[in-house]
Amino acid sequence: MTADVDIAVVGAGLMGAATAWAATRRGQSVVVLEQFGAGHDKGSSHGSARIVRRAYPDPMYARMTGRAMELWRELEADSGESLLRIVGGIDHGRLRDPERIAATLAAVGVPHELLPAEEAERRWPGLRFDGPVLFHPEAGTVDAAAAVTAFAERAGARGADVRYHTAVRRITRLGEERVRLETTDGDTVTARRAVVAAGAWVADLLGGLVPLPELTVTQQQAFHFPRLDPAAAPWPVVVHKDALSTYSLPGGRDGGPLDGRKIAEHDAGGTTSADTRSGRVDPRARKRIIAYVREWLPGLVPEPFNETTCLYTSTPDEDFVLDRRGPLVICSPCSGHGAKFAPLIGEMTTDLATDVTDPEPRFALSGSR
Repeated sequence: MTADVDIAVVGAGLMGAATAWAATRRGQSVVVLEQFGAGHDKGSSHGSARIVRRAYPDPMYARMTGRAMELWRELEADSGESLLRIVGGIDHGRLRDPERIAATLAAVGVPHELLPAEEAERRWPGLRFDGPVLFHPEAGTVDAAAAVTAFAERAGARGADVRYHTAVRRITRLGEERVRLETTDGDTVTARRAVVAAGAWVADLLGGLVPLPELTVTQQQAFHFPRLDPAAAPWPVVVHKDALSTYSLPGGRDGGPLDGRKIAEHDAGGTTSADTRSGRVDPRARKRIIAYVREWLPGLVPEPFNETTCLYTSTPDEDFVLDRRGPLVICSPCSGHGAKFAPLIGEMTTDLATDVTDPEPRFALSGSR
């Protein structure tokens, strides 16, 4: 079967599904090709809680978060689903530099407070601090799995052909304005543009077709811990850089009925590949996080009740990859902090696919990394 469409999207995770939603909102004909089933846990988009926040030391990303938050609200309105949980956000730690982030937020007009450790501990019993603490109210979590479903269902309602269990085995450029995608079940799709939003599989699909930067795939581990007082108000999401670089957040559905806390290290995953990852938690990572909870989160029971793994696909500088070469659009935001930007990434990718704009120079394939 051959389908001629404006945009073919490879991958139906957060970024691919968001691209389908954005493109169909502009009247583009879209087919989405996903090698696994709906809501799978093989990549980087599963789970019920990911951090959304405005706090970045980099002004460009801080500004981008504003538009991303607006688009999350648009998706909620479009789908009728509640996806965001706003609880505020905290940044602290010797290596996090809360004062610098506060200066950035002030420059881009994001409300925030810079608090002494004692005031922060009084405000959020059960958390420990040893230096200045940045708090900003426009932060919380997004239900990643529900967001993928909402993006895909709303795109489908506008005419997108979303095909699960359909792996792409070969991509062929047909000049500058056409591309052919062949699937493992023998189907062929031709499109004016192909958006490759395949996460850890992007290098396998595009190797030899475009000059990709170095991409490192790692298997990350996350743990859920019970709260000593489940009836207490939820804590904000927390980014903490000290001896460990950690983040923690309310666990959503994965946190169980008593709202357990999700905690992970940002940069401790072992190098792997999309097809060889073990899916097993490293006992050393579990030991580190338990020790971290004992020291910094005394309001939790220091024994995890749930644990999981996911993939990061990272560039050397952790900037995204969003660019177009001929009929191919490369969409690999990832680097462990792309989820909060998903609806904005969908818009930016659709801009590239429809020739609305050039890529952000820092995200271009030719950019310095």
